[in-house]
Amino acid sequence: MSEFKFACPVCGQHIECASDKGGTQMECPTCYRNIVVPQVRSGGASPLLLRGTQVSTRPPLRVAGAESADAHVGRRMSPLAAVALVLVLGAVGAGAYFFRDQLTKVVQRQAPSQPVAPASDTNWTLQLASVKIPETPATGRIHGRRFDLQRATLQGGTLSLRQGATWPPEAGLTILLYARQGEDLAGKVINLETNRVKPPRVILRWRDEQDQPVTEHVREGYALRLEFGQVTGKRMPGRLYFCAPDEKRSYVAGTFEAEIRKPTPTKAP
Repeated sequence: MSEFKFACPVCGQHIECASDKGGTQMECPTCYRNIVVPQVRSGGASPLLLRGTQVSTRPPLRVAGAESADAHVGRRMSPLAAVALVLVLGAVGAGAYFFRDQLTKVVQRQAPSQPVAPASDTNWTLQLASVKIPETPATGRIHGRRFDLQRATLQGGTLSLRQGATWPPEAGLTILLYARQGEDLAGKVINLETNRVKPPRVILRWRDEQDQPVTEHVREGYALRLEFGQVTGKRMPGRLYFCAPDEKRSYVAGTFEAEIRKPTPTKAP
């Protein structure tokens, strides 16, 4: 029985095989692929030129028209286009970083330091007969600046409503009532019309455009309604409407819950 050599169609390894094995399958000793042994023809080409055939494998199933995402992107975007896209994105990012400070300054200039209520606000009125106190925490404006109640205290006969955690406050309203201690005002209702003679003094506080504290004493011409509830522990609830006769149309209206403090001791003469 004669032998011949043929080449593996995958790795090119020369394989020696018996001539009667032509047409059968065998495994390449180098790449371990299944190949078909070629058949030797008498008087044919040199055996070294013979080449086996790889056993066909079943191709993976593919949906018609379906392609992988990577192949799709790679075919549609050339390397030059990818480089151009990277450059454009880099330029956009650099421009945003460069103009960041300028944009921030523009927004800061446009935003007021404090929101200003409109001058035609219908909550401002000196006629107590038409006043309806809202059942929400006291709000309003003081000298054109918005006021939102954050803290209320009652020390002796002094009722203080203020906005801000520090002193002087951002905005505030202080009413110096005729009472020795806060508990004396429990359950009382106070109505002061604009024509009241020698009414209690009212102090308005706010901060100007330079953030400097400003104080104004209102001694007459204002309208005030105060309704105190009953004492619970060291606190007293109440409802308030105050309206000043100033050009800025200052007013405060709503509810409060004042912390009762001991009055300041009187110094001996």
